Amino acid sequence: MINSRASSGGSRRSRSAGLRGVLAAVAAAALLAPLLGGSPAFAAGAEATAAEKAAALAAQDPCGGQCRDILPAGQNGHASLVEILLHKAVGTRPKHSADQLGPYDKLLHEYSGLSDEKLSDYFNDASFGVPEDQVESVKKPRADVTITRDKATGTPHIKGTTRSGTEFGAGYAAGQDRLWLIDVLRHVGRGQLSSFAGGAEGNRELEQSLWAVAPYTEDDLQAQVERIRDSGERGAQAYQDIKDYVSGLNAFVDDTLGALNHPGEYVLTGNGSKIKDFTVTDVVAIASVIGAIFGNGGGGEVGNALAKLAFQKQYGDAGGEKAYTAWRAQNDAGATTTVHGKEFPYAQSPRNPRGVATPESGSVTAFDHSQNEEGAGASARKKTGKDGGAKPDGVLPGDLITAKKGMSNALMVSGKHTASGNPVAVFGPQTGYYSPQIMMVQELDGPGLRSRGASFPGLSFYVELGRGLDYSWSATSAGQDITDTFAVELCEESGAEPTTESQSYMLRGKCTPFEKLSRHNEWKPTLADGTKAGSYDVVTLRSAYGLVSHTGTVDGKPVAFTALRSTYHHDADSVIGFQKFNDPSAITSARSFQKAAQDIGYTFNWFYADADHTAYFNSGDNPVRSKDTDPDQPIRAEKAYEWKDWDPEANTSAVTPPAEHPQSVDQGYFVNWNNKQAESYSAGWANGPVHRGDLLDTRVGALVKEGSVTRAKLVQAMEEAAAVDLRAEKVLPELLDVIGESEVTDPELARTIKQLRAWKESGSQRLEAAKDDGTYEHAEAARVLDVWWPLLVEGQFKPVLGDDLYTSLTSLASVNESPSGGQNGSGGSGGGVGAGQPHKGSSFQTGWWSFVQKDLRSVQGEAVASPLDRPYCGGGSLAECREMLLTTLSEAAATPAEETYPGDDECEPGDQVCADSIVHRAMGGITVPRIAWQNRPTYQQVVEFPARR
Repeated sequence: MINSRASSGGSRRSRSAGLRGVLAAVAAAALLAPLLGGSPAFAAGAEATAAEKAAALAAQDPCGGQCRDILPAGQNGHASLVEILLHKAVGTRPKHSADQLGPYDKLLHEYSGLSDEKLSDYFNDASFGVPEDQVESVKKPRADVTITRDKATGTPHIKGTTRSGTEFGAGYAAGQDRLWLIDVLRHVGRGQLSSFAGGAEGNRELEQSLWAVAPYTEDDLQAQVERIRDSGERGAQAYQDIKDYVSGLNAFVDDTLGALNHPGEYVLTGNGSKIKDFTVTDVVAIASVIGAIFGNGGGGEVGNALAKLAFQKQYGDAGGEKAYTAWRAQNDAGATTTVHGKEFPYAQSPRNPRGVATPESGSVTAFDHSQNEEGAGASARKKTGKDGGAKPDGVLPGDLITAKKGMSNALMVSGKHTASGNPVAVFGPQTGYYSPQIMMVQELDGPGLRSRGASFPGLSFYVELGRGLDYSWSATSAGQDITDTFAVELCEESGAEPTTESQSYMLRGKCTPFEKLSRHNEWKPTLADGTKAGSYDVVTLRSAYGLVSHTGTVDGKPVAFTALRSTYHHDADSVIGFQKFNDPSAITSARSFQKAAQDIGYTFNWFYADADHTAYFNSGDNPVRSKDTDPDQPIRAEKAYEWKDWDPEANTSAVTPPAEHPQSVDQGYFVNWNNKQAESYSAGWANGPVHRGDLLDTRVGALVKEGSVTRAKLVQAMEEAAAVDLRAEKVLPELLDVIGESEVTDPELARTIKQLRAWKESGSQRLEAAKDDGTYEHAEAARVLDVWWPLLVEGQFKPVLGDDLYTSLTSLASVNESPSGGQNGSGGSGGGVGAGQPHKGSSFQTGWWSFVQKDLRSVQGEAVASPLDRPYCGGGSLAECREMLLTTLSEAAATPAEETYPGDDECEPGDQVCADSIVHRAMGGITVPRIAWQNRPTYQQVVEFPARR
């Protein structure tokens, strides 16, 4: 194992202890030449005035002051034990730990009057460099690198005279800002969080979910490192960059321990001052965590198969097949797409599939990743079902990986439609809200590196989302299907009759033992986590065909269902693409950016803008499947049905060529909010004509039609959509149409309908009249819709679907994902969509909005693209449908607010605005204030480049 350590002299301590006008006046050669290999410091004669220095700094930056960004709560994620104790006692916080929260929150309440000149009130200056009068601190951790932090946010601007020094500085700065979180993530990546941070059930849930999708031995991690190192010139450079980064991180650990100023969380979790050396394999472990959360896609075929069986049980074989296809709607003709007017066929179910391995009804059991429990580990096993109580919080959310929340949005307009003639972009990742944040911002300036933006802690040797010399880029989670489920036939090496408990499987004709991957965890109570002492093993069974997720029977034979992801064993391979994004010599055009994105195996939608062009590319290692196999259902683990050119040893296969990935250059505008990428590019459940991406598409489309789009106008479109209730804007009109204008004799019900109509006409927003009012402008209408939604969904569909089928479908797609995280009815869990999680910000990604809207339109006799298999509401009777809606609406209106919003540690029962509010989950000892709900990226850029290099 590689152990990178600084060699910076001295003994090493023991581990146990408005600039646009200026830009136009500058000659092009002077503007750009210094930047290609790492720019010099700003021009600085001793006699130069502050204005001259600012002008010189602007001259080095083609964005000319028009690049801005923000990442709440604050840059600083480091708190010593003394700082944590002071925070708990008197409420003080370390500097820059929450200073971006106010501007981020304020935009929601003030966006209607926004102008380009006012953007600085809500976003930070993302220009390169730091003017002398804005320098807060300077640190030289090594002779060849300087870390300059600015006064405004404390962001590190890392300038190296060598590439090695630049990366060393990046590691050092990462330690300054996120050491504790980096340590947490490397333990998650090894399935050992509870041993490190405490035995809280949330910690155990998280490490088990990681071990279910990305378990690796130390040899596995090292093999990924070596593959990067041996993959050509860029791979060798990436390997060296990571080594230098890790050396810088370890140098900071030495310094902070020596100064007795290390993060107080180590003490509170019982780790004292023991901080284990960071290694290059830690980087791979962290990459596996981030990839599992944000860059995965597909899987879930066992659940799909069970849903199809439930349809066939309810409607017969032929009718069930037809109904499943209609509800699954892999390619709903009404869905908003990011690419306009072009098909990119991928992962569609064939008409006559081969090799389908349908489980027998009642035979399927999920694999248990928690084994050999003792103490608190065993007692937690007794808590099952709804009566088990809330799971004690871990240092990170227990469902961080399993909650398949949609992430991020992007709005981008071509220069053909902007006021300046230059493209405008507003985009960023919607990664949740944490304190400290799970991303961090930095500037890198060294040979072959010129970038500023956000990265994940422990992976910040490159900027992952941000800006380069004269371009900017961002991404949204794409989630296309790169994971298939195979049914491996179980066997006994002795020749005995196999059962679902057998520990071997058939691999190309040979009975082969599963590889058992296990991590032992044990813990004791600490100041941070009082969970009683306990221990257990987190376990996964691995086959050549992937990781065991379930067992069951197919055609009477015992099988294990295994999930095979194309990027498994290749979590670190994407480093080459990110390296190119940071290299000004590699990214010189929209096409070169698209080419760089092809080196990223994770499933992301990539967006690019420079002064002249915009571009989009969907990345991911999309496997080429055997002809006529169905990626939506389990597949028999036989050679005839394997991926094309699949190598079981290396887990490599043929992948679809770049030309078959959704992409476009200079389209009039692009929007994405995790919606469908392109026509015929197969989508997940419930991706139909009502999607939160429609909120962006409608608004940006209107701006483009009007013309003269500015940064401020595009921010306004984003923020207006961020406050909208998707159900109210896109589905409530259909509900009110069915209710109609006929007289409603109940005066209370008539008043409720009037309130709903008024809310719809006013814009359907969940918004206070002014900041801190404490009450929404249309509070009662919003409350009623929150209660009504699960009631009407159940009343609309359950009578026809039946209890079992309804529960099966709601286990794949939750009926609701409201801001307050409640109101999900009596169905299943929603496939881990995080629908019941409160205070998370991101909302309205997955729900039954399309099902409801399409069915109501069908019942009213309207033509519907990609309709459901039959009318459901009122059994197809408009009168009975109307009666059901009125009955459930009356019930909703009579429900007390205290039941709708039952209260929690943050909010009193009945407090609607508080129930919706965003809470930055504390991942360390420092907490930050709540902010009002808005459905918006966490890290966000606003960019408009007026010039090229």
